[in-house]
Amino acid sequence: MPQKRPDYQPGGVYHIYNRGGHRATIFREADNYLFVLRKVKQYLAELDLSLLAYCLMPNHYHFLIRQNGEQPAGKLSQRVFNSYSKAYNRRYQHSGTLFEGAYRVKPVVQTTHLLHLCRYIHANPVKDGLVVTPGDWPYSNYLEWVGQRDGRLVERSFVQEHFDRPERYAEFVLDYLRTRQLPPDVARYLAQLEN
Repeated sequence: MPQKRPDYQPGGVYHIYNRGGHRATIFREADNYLFVLRKVKQYLAELDLSLLAYCLMPNHYHFLIRQNGEQPAGKLSQRVFNSYSKAYNRRYQHSGTLFEGAYRVKPVVQTTHLLHLCRYIHANPVKDGLVVTPGDWPYSNYLEWVGQRDGRLVERSFVQEHFDRPERYAEFVLDYLRTRQLPPDVARYLAQLEN
């Protein structure tokens, strides 16, 4: 049964995610990731959305998006991955669905949940054994959060509002990677994503 979409609201923050069908790879090479990031940049501006945190992984993706205007935040995923699926199918002579189903979305209401989601998203490449540190993974905006890359796919005012220095956020993420401890309600939420 399709997931019920939230009542998208201006100012709302939404966690949008999906994975490849049968957990298959959806990004085969660097050009795949770059294609998606170019589309994200294009549609963020067109839809008046802000990207708080993101991570593109070989077989799934996470976006934390703030909806600034009337356009529903979910349109970002629809437009980006509709375009990407067509390009992917042409390039690799793939047929059938690329994703497990329609994207999933959850509103994020509590600021503490939002901050823990940010660090969970940025820690994903380390947690999954792809890299040693979050800064080693180029397909997230962790490097923007910690001031080591001057990319535009980040809402800097949001970062500065919650972490007065980049080092504080880096320590927040590393603390999670050391302990793998999250507040119980956040851990329950994230466990649902894994299934």
